Amino acid sequence: MAWFSQFGAIVAMQGFNGLSVFSVLLLMALGLAIIFGQMGVINMAHGEFLTIGAYTTYVLSALTHKYAPALQPVYFFAAIVAAFAVAFAFGYLVEWLLIRHLYRRPLDTLLATWGLSLAMQQTFRSVFGSQEVSPDLPQWLMGSLSPYQGLDIPINGLMVMVLTVMLTAILLLFLYKSHWGVTVRATTQNRIMAGAVGINTGKVDRLTFALGCGIAGIAGAAFTTVGSTGPTSGSLYIVDTFLTVVFGGAQSLFGTIASAFSIAQTQSTTEFFLSGSMAKVLTLSAVIVILMLRPQGLFAPKVRR
Repeated sequence: MAWFSQFGAIVAMQGFNGLSVFSVLLLMALGLAIIFGQMGVINMAHGEFLTIGAYTTYVLSALTHKYAPALQPVYFFAAIVAAFAVAFAFGYLVEWLLIRHLYRRPLDTLLATWGLSLAMQQTFRSVFGSQEVSPDLPQWLMGSLSPYQGLDIPINGLMVMVLTVMLTAILLLFLYKSHWGVTVRATTQNRIMAGAVGINTGKVDRLTFALGCGIAGIAGAAFTTVGSTGPTSGSLYIVDTFLTVVFGGAQSLFGTIASAFSIAQTQSTTEFFLSGSMAKVLTLSAVIVILMLRPQGLFAPKVRR
């Protein structure tokens, strides 16, 4: 039965790797689900807001190491807040300067944000260089847990999963149980009527776009625990993130969660038996076939007509 125990450990490890991929992908997709699903804005620069969060974490790590080494064990919590704040502020500025002039013009929005993406990547190269960098992680994030022999669970992966669960719960609570969530959903469903009852739809759009960017910043902070950061790190996730949102249903956060889990687990499992490229091809092919059968996504909202 040794082979069975070893096979079980391998399956468990691949399943946990899938959960780690799921966590980062979901953090990215939640921000995009708000921007694309709730606002209808195709933000091709969304990945660069992940990079902003990652570089913010790196800068805060370097400052802590140089000026306050005693705070090294706890700086990562401040880095998560700082990553959200910087990405939120930049997203707010981008919406005010660029996006608000392009609503209901999806092709123009796509081209404009793609150009913004390229400009941000070049800015990252100019400021931080083209080499990938990594922050100094606290010691408590290093190492792994071994529930039983042959199974090692990285602590940093567990941290990312806990952060993802907490952020998802908070976002769902705000969107469905708060006044702000009501105004967002009202603006999404009927902008004219929402404005007629006194909702400042322009302010709602700005805060919603900035919130989606801020969540991508948190994804960037989480990303630094599992990978190094370069100028194009965020762009590597943008296709999978859009696919996750569309597959789950553009206006459904529950669909985004289910979609991210399905894609991450499928890709992680197939990578054990096939190459990484072939696993991605098979995963994307399966998603495309399902979208051909159900183009509205897995959890499309019911609309009264």
